[in-house]
Amino acid sequence: MVTVHHRTVSVDGLEVFWREAGPADAPVLVLLHGYPSSSHMFRHLIPRLAEHYRVIAPDHIGFGRSSAPSVDDFEYTFAALAETTARFLSTIGVTRYTIYVQDYGAPIGWRLALRGPAAVVGVITQNGNAYEEGFVPEFWNPIWADAAERTAETREALRPALGRAAVEWQYTHGVPDPSTVDPDAWEHDLALLARAGQDDVQLALFRDYSSNRDLYPAVHEWIRTSHVPVLAIWGRNDEIFDAAGAHTFLRDAPNARLELLDGGHFLLESHLDLVATSITSWLAEKRPA
Repeated sequence: MVTVHHRTVSVDGLEVFWREAGPADAPVLVLLHGYPSSSHMFRHLIPRLAEHYRVIAPDHIGFGRSSAPSVDDFEYTFAALAETTARFLSTIGVTRYTIYVQDYGAPIGWRLALRGPAAVVGVITQNGNAYEEGFVPEFWNPIWADAAERTAETREALRPALGRAAVEWQYTHGVPDPSTVDPDAWEHDLALLARAGQDDVQLALFRDYSSNRDLYPAVHEWIRTSHVPVLAIWGRNDEIFDAAGAHTFLRDAPNARLELLDGGHFLLESHLDLVATSITSWLAEKRPA
């Protein structure tokens, strides 16, 4: 039976919470979650991967059980989240690892790779975008408008994304049978989003998301020149990052494994067994150090 540990460490005065399982001397997998979740999204996956790997899943600052300072006390940008993640990994002694990125975890993971290209020895991207082709315009246009204009009106247009209907939609859209998705997943997220100041935190990150697009050419070059092994496993019905975003990884990683499953954005909630099996078989094939 796998034991999952729940730990906290101080990083530059901030508390970073993480879940960890697996042998301390095994190859490391770092699982980076998306919005509006936390390491909670990996609660069922971690035990599936921990027999042969040291699995580490932190909560980003502002999410889950990690510190969530106000926007006056912390600069909520993806660069800042990545910086804290890099310092966290250094603090716990992790220097080489495979990343699993989903949603917000992707731009954080890409920054880690660009910061230390030799540290990232494998990429598992589960609806974690790195290409313009992956953006669904109907979802992203209001976010691009807010980044471009930065008015009170464009900011307020994003506020519904923090509400119950939008959060539940992220979990159930594109899922053939929504009854397979545990409602506790979105209830967990909603409870954390209801904390004082969280609306400002999340709206700040919405506004900063466009900065991630500027990194894409460098990310593509890293993937292409490093020959890093890539598994792109995607919910093909995702209406946030569509399947074109998965296919486009093949442009820079022609040997990548591409798997499109009949699901949506939070694939682990509806297709856990398929995702876990794909990851374990890919890891065994690639054997990242």
